Amino acid sequence: GLVMGSRCGDLDPGVIHYIMQHENINSQQCNHLLNHQSGLLGVSEISADMRDLLPLENTDQRAAQAIELFCYQAKKWLGAYSASLHGLDALVFSGGIGENAASVRAKICAGMQYLGIELEQTRNNNHEDIISIAGGAVTVHVIHSDEEQMIAKMVCELLMPRETQSL
Repeated sequence: GLVMGSRCGDLDPGVIHYIMQHENINSQQCNHLLNHQSGLLGVSEISADMRDLLPLENTDQRAAQAIELFCYQAKKWLGAYSASLHGLDALVFSGGIGENAASVRAKICAGMQYLGIELEQTRNNNHEDIISIAGGAVTVHVIHSDEEQMIAKMVCELLMPRETQSL
């Protein structure tokens, strides 16, 4: 998967063995390293939070590398899923980074015109609901998500007896 704040994302299985041997760590320590000390944090050595890295992009090489890695991997997944789906009708950015980081959205969409993805810079920078060019082949949306509310709703549905759910 995609590199995350402190998680590594895609990883060749052989790397795990190499890390354990090279760093002389056991499987639990390796698991902790890959899930809590990797990703944006591991590359930048600053933070797992994109909000901390973006202001440093032009002055800190490691912050810039972490941002670039995130955008590269997101673009790679976008291309892969576009191929699997035989094209796109819409692209949705959501969640903390997707909703708030215009420069990250721009980097991910750069060079994706061949898929019909073209951002309108002013709309993107203003975090409008639709940030693609008018009449573009793919409509690019920015949609607010309330992740905590969705988790709470799912937990309630899980805990609620089945006969009560249909009421």
